[in-house]
Amino acid sequence: MFLRIHLFVGLLFTALVLFLAGCASFGPVGSRDPISEKYERNARLLVGAERTSLYVPTLFGKRIGVVVNPSSRIGDRYLVDSLLARGVQIVQIFSPEHGFRGKGDAGEVIPDGRDPKTGLPIISLYGSHRKPLPEDLAGLDLVVFDLQDVGTRFYTYLSTLHYVMEACGEHGIPVMILDRPNPNGHFMDGPVLDPKFRSFVGMHPIPMVHGMTLGELGQMINGECWLQDSVSCHLTVIPCKGYYRGRVYDLPTPPSPNLPNMLAMYLYPSLCLFEGTIVSVGRGTEAPFQIYGSPDFAPGEFHFIPTPMQGAKQPLYEGEICNGYDLRRFTREQIRQQGRLDLHYLLDFYRQYSDSLGFFLPNKYFDLLAGTDQLRIQIQKGWTEEEIRQTWEKGLAGFRLQRQPYLLYKELR
Repeated sequence: MFLRIHLFVGLLFTALVLFLAGCASFGPVGSRDPISEKYERNARLLVGAERTSLYVPTLFGKRIGVVVNPSSRIGDRYLVDSLLARGVQIVQIFSPEHGFRGKGDAGEVIPDGRDPKTGLPIISLYGSHRKPLPEDLAGLDLVVFDLQDVGTRFYTYLSTLHYVMEACGEHGIPVMILDRPNPNGHFMDGPVLDPKFRSFVGMHPIPMVHGMTLGELGQMINGECWLQDSVSCHLTVIPCKGYYRGRVYDLPTPPSPNLPNMLAMYLYPSLCLFEGTIVSVGRGTEAPFQIYGSPDFAPGEFHFIPTPMQGAKQPLYEGEICNGYDLRRFTREQIRQQGRLDLHYLLDFYRQYSDSLGFFLPNKYFDLLAGTDQLRIQIQKGWTEEEIRQTWEKGLAGFRLQRQPYLLYKELR
């Protein structure tokens, strides 16, 4: 009798557990199972290029063009080499800013040429030739796009994606994006671009830091009809596996010569605005986008001297002593955890600089980077960071809703 009661109680308890588990699994939208969330956080991360079974079979029998640079890899092997070894017929390489091997300066015009290893022709998509011409695409059946972005509107790989999609859409050539994580995907910040300030360092009405991957942005470009004449590109995105918005991702390969490590990549969104001013961000040193200063700034404890090197052949203030600040005293975790743009670097330097009228470059490049002239005007009027941020709130809230249909990845905190 005791055994029967004991068995009945055990079955009743099991049923109760299963019932509660079932209730949990059908809980409100947004509720999460802690066990599955822990699994997702620890899941192995695969970038789109590594998920070869999802896309390589569709490439066979086609003439393929690829948009690639040194970050375009499967493991430690270049994507081009890996696809050729698998029997994929690549006939054309397109290279973005900095070139196929990634050794060019920012803004340097990279000439066309041939890859010395494979003999494949390389067409540069930088300088005056930013959009593929009809003859560049002639004979192609599909274009594969695989570039590592860093999550800012002014990082030009997004603009290259735009022009590739536009050209391919005009000529009926499908585009496949092999998606990669956004190392600054854990936050969204800054002013939304005013169309009056559209340029190659800002082509879309999105915030300075958008919090999206290039795959997601490609879908948004299509969905929002941002291509010229509302052209639509036949787009396929091979998503990352195991990635969620906010997951820490250490880039295995620098995306460009002047972003050599993760500290530089985390500081880049905040420091890049200096490139529209008289301030050097350390190009021509061992620590670009980790230090900043100017020869005319009041001497302090830190200074540096820019010298020519790969990726900075003619650095700003070459051979001159620049006085300023060294942000390498911070860890990359400290910078990342801020989770927003840090305007204090810019505001404090402006206030301490002896010539406020000459601080911003006369070519208005600062306004192009900011995507508006209002930030410069606010700084010149002496606004605080908090006052400036309040003017961003409406645009950021609207963009957060606008981007929702195009997101591919969950957000775990």
